[in-house]
Order: sequence, then C-alpha cells, then structure tokens
Amino acid sequence: MSTVTPTLDPPIVAVRSARRRVARRTTYALSGLTVVWVAVFLVRITQGDFLISLPDAVRIILGAEIPGASYILMESKLPRAVLGTGVGVALGLAGAIFQTTLHNELASPDIVGVTLGASAAAVFGIVVLGQSGPVISALAVAGALGVALTVRALADGHNGYRLVLLGIGISAVMSAVIQYLFTRVDEFNATKVLQWLGGSLSNVDWRAIGLFFALAVPVVGAIAWRSKVLRVAELGDDLRAGLGAGPGSVDALIALAVILAGLATAVAGPVAFVAFLTGPISRALTGGRTRLVAAALVGAVIVVLGDHIGAYLLGDINLPVGIITGAIGAPALIWLIATGRTARGSR
Repeated sequence: MSTVTPTLDPPIVAVRSARRRVARRTTYALSGLTVVWVAVFLVRITQGDFLISLPDAVRIILGAEIPGASYILMESKLPRAVLGTGVGVALGLAGAIFQTTLHNELASPDIVGVTLGASAAAVFGIVVLGQSGPVISALAVAGALGVALTVRALADGHNGYRLVLLGIGISAVMSAVIQYLFTRVDEFNATKVLQWLGGSLSNVDWRAIGLFFALAVPVVGAIAWRSKVLRVAELGDDLRAGLGAGPGSVDALIALAVILAGLATAVAGPVAFVAFLTGPISRALTGGRTRLVAAALVGAVIVVLGDHIGAYLLGDINLPVGIITGAIGAPALIWLIATGRTARGSR
C-alpha cells in the first residue's frame, strides 16, 4: 500500500523559511549581545587605573578581603557597573516601547522630554523641598509621568512630528527650570544637582542601587507580561484595533515605560540618548523587529561602556556617562533626521 506524502504550497514554505531565518538571526543577536555585555561588565570592574584580576574580583565579591582592591571594587567599580546595567536596561526598554508604539524613531523618552521632566522634579525636590532618597525617586517618576501626559494631551492623538516637536519644546522648558534651580542651590547640594545636569553613575551607594532595582524589577516584570501588546502595536493603529488591542492597552505599556525612564533618571540623572539609540541598534541586529530583550542588552552595553570610557578617556578627568552617550547620540539624531528615517509607520 503506497503512502502519499503531503506537500505544502510554496508560499507556506517560504513563510516558514523566513520565520526560521528571523528566529536564527534573533538568537544569534541575543547571544552576541549577552557576550558583549558580560565582556564590557568584566572590563568595567577589573580594568582602569587600578587593575584587579578576575579571580581576585570573584573572591572579593564572594566575601574575601584584599587590602585596597576590596574597597575600590565594592565601593566604586562594581556599583557603577551594576547600576549602569540597570539604568541601561530601563532606558533601553523605555526607548523601544516609545518608538514602537508611537511609530517614530524620535519618540523616545529623552527626546520628548520625559527624562528632563523627571530631572526637573528631582532637582526641585533637592533644592526647594530639601528631600533625598525615596522621595526624590517618587518626584522623578511623577515628573516623568506629568511630562508624558502633557505631551500626549497636547499632541491630540498625533504620533508623528507634532508629538516630537511638542516634546522638544517641553524639554527646553524643563532644562530652563533645572538651570534656574541650580542658581539657587547651596554648596552642600551642588554636587547632587550637578548629577541632574549631565547624568552620572558616580556617588551612588548600594542603598540607592537596591532601591532602584526594588522598584524597577516589578515594572520590568509588568512590561514582560504585557509584551504581546507591543507586537500588535508594530502592525499600526488600524490592525492593532482590529486585533482587539485598544488604545488603553498601549497607553498602559507606555505608562510602564515612563515609570522605568523616571526611575533610571532618578538614580543616575538624564543619561542622554540611550533610550533613543537602543531601538534602532537593536532592530538592526534582529532584522527590523522590536525585541525588548535586545533593546535592554544594547542599553546595558551602551551605559556600562560609556561610563568606563568617561572614567578613563581623559586621565584624571572623570566625565559623566551622559556626556559620552550625548556625544554618540547627537550625531545619530542628526543622521536620522537628515536621511528621513524617523517614521516607522502611520503618524
């Protein structure tokens, strides 16, 4: 008795083959980004003006005491690497969500004023209210949400250049507020406020880092739980509505992204252009699709590497990481605008 082998239509075969290629490319990209992040993290904690061997670093982290090396690793190098990873992940996720849901490469938290809104609220809390710690984090998140809601309301449903231009205008206002408050700060708080002008991972202790992760991890978990909305949002507003994902579900995802950006800004200041850069870079590596894990890893690599470069590029001068990322991001922004590669769908 002969058996008949079923055959598939050529279009179905082509689609399955394309999906396998995309899956392989995504797997390779995520694996490569993970390796790069691990390498950059290890460089940050072992290299620099004080070299620590990897075995000694592991011993110190596990509790061994090595004179000199233990203090430098546990109070300077490791906190900055850990915080840089967390801030990079937060900004990477926020940037990818903004750009995908709003269908515009320029619609990232740093471009539309969300991070500067967080900074202005935090500086207000330091200078005027005399607050610190968790109160500053709460004010930063409130400032980020306030700017996001203002831009969204003024944009009146438009997700294109109108939203971006409104965000840039509000960013200018927030920057002016920060500069004005800086003129009123006393010497004791001047160092704290300077962090909000450039974005820095220095002078952050383990308590602040622990608070940041305690607040950020649940938000990341909520984003992972709602990540299916992002895939639908990539298809455009009409198809998204047809598939049952209403505006409320997208707004909820954007709100989570705003909270993440606010938390990152609360602990490190406005680290410029990280959220803006992670989306295009991660999509280029994964074949044009938004992959949140890829965006998070790209953000972590950019911040940790930028902090290392800023710490040792000019010898004894320690440049804030925000200056390094700004020097990279500004030309990228100009290139995107000049080449007209800003729109990702309907506006």
